[in-house]
Amino acid sequence: MEITWYGLGCYRITERGMATIVTDPYTTKSGLGALKVKGDVVTISHLGNGTSRYDSGGVSGFSQLLDGPGEYEIGGVFITGVAAPRSSTEEKRNTIYVYNFNGVSVAHVGELDKVPTQTQIDKLGAVDILLLPVGGNDVLNSSQASELISMIDPSVVIPMMYSEKGLKYEYESVDKFVAEMGITEVNPEATLKISSSSLPEETQVVFLEPKR
Repeated sequence: MEITWYGLGCYRITERGMATIVTDPYTTKSGLGALKVKGDVVTISHLGNGTSRYDSGGVSGFSQLLDGPGEYEIGGVFITGVAAPRSSTEEKRNTIYVYNFNGVSVAHVGELDKVPTQTQIDKLGAVDILLLPVGGNDVLNSSQASELISMIDPSVVIPMMYSEKGLKYEYESVDKFVAEMGITEVNPEATLKISSSSLPEETQVVFLEPKR
């Protein structure tokens, strides 16, 4: 499996012989410029009261778009969408997606701004790789992210939705999350390449460089 981050909550998740997933493709109003990525399935976690930060305009080649809870099997990938409402008044809808690729599960929690209930977490099943907002403001902050990591106990955590160069949305620096987790060294990678046999036994935080 290969996971590439494009910024905000946008990832491209690929596995040989299976559908390629693109999560939360952002629009140009983010300040990050035009997104250009290819995939088979697009998932959008938060529609945002008709003014979503996300749409499929920057994604080519896709045949399926998912924007809410449900269970799906597309191109060999099992996808579960679990409703996990936000607490903000602007728009409470949010969907956590879990993608299962040959037994390796990846959870993208979307624009969560509060820690989910244990019931919601139980619906996710076992999570190997957790894609997690950490920037605060209108998503989870560093301490909330740390709490959720403890509840889910994934093998790998990839932080997202924190301050980036050019980004117009106001998020905290990733440094706060680094301090919260007691991480002593940050070495961002271009992509994460991982398999079921290479998953670490202890939770590991992996930082990715956004692909532009």
